[in-house]
Amino acid sequence: MFQHEDQLSSYLEQTCDEENALLRRVNRETYLKETMPHMMSGHYQGRVLSMLSKLVSPKQILEIGTFTGYATLCLAEGLQREGVLHTIDINEEQQERVSGYFLESEYPTNIKYHIGDAAMVIPLLEGDFDLVFIDADKKRNLTYFNMVIDRVPSGGLILIDNVLWKGKVFAENPDVQTQRIVDLNNTLAKDVRVEKLILPIRDGLFVLRKK
Repeated sequence: MFQHEDQLSSYLEQTCDEENALLRRVNRETYLKETMPHMMSGHYQGRVLSMLSKLVSPKQILEIGTFTGYATLCLAEGLQREGVLHTIDINEEQQERVSGYFLESEYPTNIKYHIGDAAMVIPLLEGDFDLVFIDADKKRNLTYFNMVIDRVPSGGLILIDNVLWKGKVFAENPDVQTQRIVDLNNTLAKDVRVEKLILPIRDGLFVLRKK
């Protein structure tokens, strides 16, 4: 077995496809300029998101929580040629830089970047979502799930990040935030509208497929 988590992470990154030049720059600049760079999906999880997106071949993607746009660019790799990816973030501070990344990418007209409260923005978006990635305000994960579940067609995916919460979900006396994650996981595990499993990738990725 691997002796250290860093050893496993390094091996996984060595055996998956490389980041392209833009993703490497987003990665590097996020670590240089952000106080919480670990919020970024990163190389290996980015390849997972890209693979899942390509398997779905979505016409429309919804991402809740843009941060610096790394996961956005990975998800966009699976879009159909005329597909649209709506990504929403509450933080205006990164808007100019992140918009620049999107304009430099292969998907400048496919990515629609919204700044605002996701709960207010989502109802304004038209159509269904073949793929949804929820990676924002953790206490509202279930709210976001309930907002989108009826707008995901059969066979579509909903992905929710950070559902292992650094292993705190195993705590005997969890704090309030951890208890919210535990409650979310228990609720989703019982939801008969979706097939589901948690991938133990980084901080845990819940993969839910609409029946």
